Amino acid sequence: MDLLHPQLAAFAAVIEEGSFDGAARRLSVTPSAVSQRIKALEDRLGHVLVVRQAPCWPTPAGERLLRRLRPMQALEAEALADFLPADENVPRSVAIAVNDDSLQTWFLDGLAELHHRHGYLFDVRVDDQDHTLEMLRDGSVLGAVTAEAKPVQGCNVHALGAMRYYPIASPAFAAAHFRRGLTADALGKAPLIVFNRKDELQWRFIRDITRARLTPPVHYLPTSTGFVDAAGLGLGWCLAPETLIAPAVDAGRVVVLGKKHWLDVPLYWQFAAVRSETLEHIGRALREAAKKALRTR
Repeated sequence: MDLLHPQLAAFAAVIEEGSFDGAARRLSVTPSAVSQRIKALEDRLGHVLVVRQAPCWPTPAGERLLRRLRPMQALEAEALADFLPADENVPRSVAIAVNDDSLQTWFLDGLAELHHRHGYLFDVRVDDQDHTLEMLRDGSVLGAVTAEAKPVQGCNVHALGAMRYYPIASPAFAAAHFRRGLTADALGKAPLIVFNRKDELQWRFIRDITRARLTPPVHYLPTSTGFVDAAGLGLGWCLAPETLIAPAVDAGRVVVLGKKHWLDVPLYWQFAAVRSETLEHIGRALREAAKKALRTR
């Protein structure tokens, strides 16, 4: 059951499912009906809203509409929950963006609390903490864990704490490359493990120590937990969250390269600025989960 106008519901379903067929299955109508609703909505607004490819995605005009529609969906779900019997109320998935390091450390505790207490379902999108905010800007998600403190227009922001990163490597790698410590010469030559080409943490750490822009050899490895394993196997050195490295350090698989050097990354929860019980619950649960794993500033 939808309280939203059928045209808006069809638009949201196409973007979320990635196709007209998927939207039709979700809405229990034909693909032709979905197409007609989208076309009628585009005619009403005077803009093309959907790029009709596989998968479908919103045009710039569609992104603007989606930013307005996401909060409306949350409020619609809350209204339905107030009036429908529990066995008829199907929870709507809440789209949230988060960085992989948070997902692998503290974030799931917050989602579990929310699911068990309120029955929420989640559609989690992952990107670097410097880029998750783009998904909030384009309407893909209702809220995002981000490194950006300045709120996006139409959003609120709450501080979560800082994730501390330490440089690590295997004992043999550290002995071979960092006998004299984290010098500019060593950092410029030692192989480096980086999450992906968006990941700026290692480069920021190097600049903070050396004040130089170095070009060491690089492995790209898009897995947070794999970082620690890769470092332990001697592929290179990397930065990793303190909560992830503790078992490997205790087991002697990796060592911290100079305990006086670390990088703190402040994290924030940004979300649509609407009076929504769903967003209040999510914000509270994420702050509580972050408090147990992140450092206060």
